[in-house]
Amino acid sequence: MNRKLAREMAMKLIFQMDIQNDFSNERINKFLGELPEDNQRDYIRELAECFINNKEEIDNRIEENAKGWKINRIAKVDLTILRVAIGEIYYMEDIPEIVSVNEAVEMAKTFSAEDSSKFINGVLGSILEKK
Repeated sequence: MNRKLAREMAMKLIFQMDIQNDFSNERINKFLGELPEDNQRDYIRELAECFINNKEEIDNRIEENAKGWKINRIAKVDLTILRVAIGEIYYMEDIPEIVSVNEAVEMAKTFSAEDSSKFINGVLGSILEKK
């Protein structure tokens, strides 16, 4: 599995965790247990744990930069894509910020509504300007 696919898997895991309100290690282990063994499983786990440990801060950054939007009004898929990108930007130093932004925009084009990629790009651009 390549990093792009691993990022999508991490997004799906975080989405599931949020929908089920289950942020446990058991949830992570069950999800990872259904994936093929490879080196990207560590990345998926790291990103999920990063989100769990920094959920409040990540969500605050989204709300501060999604002008006119409250967290509960943002589509769950868009919110999850933003959470993945912000987790990478702030907590995973080995990933260039621009890669995180570009991959988030691409995920939005694949998994979300037509205008979502513009919304996500705008929120992440605002976050990077303030960083």
